[in-house]
Amino acid sequence: MPPHPGVTDDLLSRMADDLIGINGVSAVALGGSRARGDHAADSDHDLGVHYRRDQLDVAGLATVAEKWTGRPTPIAGPGQWGPWVDGGAWLRVADSPVDWILREVDRVEEQVRRAIAGDFAFHTQPGHPLGFLDVSYAGEVAIAVPLADPTSLLARWKRHLNPYPDALRAALVANTWQVEFVLGAARKGARREDSAYVVLCCTHAAMMCAHAWCAQAGVWVTNEKGLIPGVAQLPVETGTFSRDVQEILGHLGSSGSELHKGIDDLQDVLGAAIRHLSESDPRGQ
Repeated sequence: MPPHPGVTDDLLSRMADDLIGINGVSAVALGGSRARGDHAADSDHDLGVHYRRDQLDVAGLATVAEKWTGRPTPIAGPGQWGPWVDGGAWLRVADSPVDWILREVDRVEEQVRRAIAGDFAFHTQPGHPLGFLDVSYAGEVAIAVPLADPTSLLARWKRHLNPYPDALRAALVANTWQVEFVLGAARKGARREDSAYVVLCCTHAAMMCAHAWCAQAGVWVTNEKGLIPGVAQLPVETGTFSRDVQEILGHLGSSGSELHKGIDDLQDVLGAAIRHLSESDPRGQ
C-alpha cells in the first residue's frame, strides 16, 4: 500500500475549495517537493495559503482544519512561526501529513517585484541556518501548482517569474564576491583552532556558490535543505562541485593544520566554480 493512499488530487482540490471560502484567503497552491516533482513517496503535501493580513479569519482556518482532521488543530496565525515562515498548521489527513503554510499577499507581491529587479537578502529565521532568502517567496510562486486562484493572482505572478529573471540570476552569481572574504575570515579562525567558526564560514561560502549555480541554471531555491547536493542534479555542467564540497566540509577537522588544509581545498573548488559561473552564458552552458 502506498504511504499516502488518502491524499489524492481530488482531496487537495476539495481542501483548497474549503480554504478559499475562508474570509481573507485569496489563493491556494500546492508547493514544495510535490510541486517540483522531486518528492519522495512519504513527502508531505505543502499547501501555500495566500491571505490578506487585515482580513484573515484564523478561526475559520481552525474550523476547516477540524473538518479535515476530525479533531481540534492548532493554527499558527500570521508571524507565529517567525517573520518569514509566517504561520500555518500541521494536519494529519487520511493518515498523511498535510501542511498549510501562510503567505501574506502584499509581502509575496513585494518579493516578486524584488526578484524581477534582481534584489534579494537573507534574513534570520528559525529553521534556516543560512538565513531565509526573501525572494524564495517568488520561487515558491514560480514552482507552485495553483489549486484555487479565483482572481488569477498566482497566474499573474507566475507570468513574471517564468522564465527565471535575468536580473536575479546575475545578482546571485555576482554575490559570490563574498566567498574570498568569508574564507579569509575562516583562516583567522583556523589560526585560533576555532573549528565551529571555520565550519560556519566554509559552509556559508559553499552555499553562496550553490545559490549561484542554481540561479545560473534558472532553478529556484526555496530552502537550504539539499542545496549543495542538489547542484549535482542541475541541468547544467557543474563538474564534481557537490561531491567535493561535501567531502571537504565533512572532514574539516579541529587542529589548525587540518582547518587550514580544508580551507585551501575549499577555496580551490569554489574558485573554480566562480570562474566557470563568470564565463558561462545565462543558462549556465
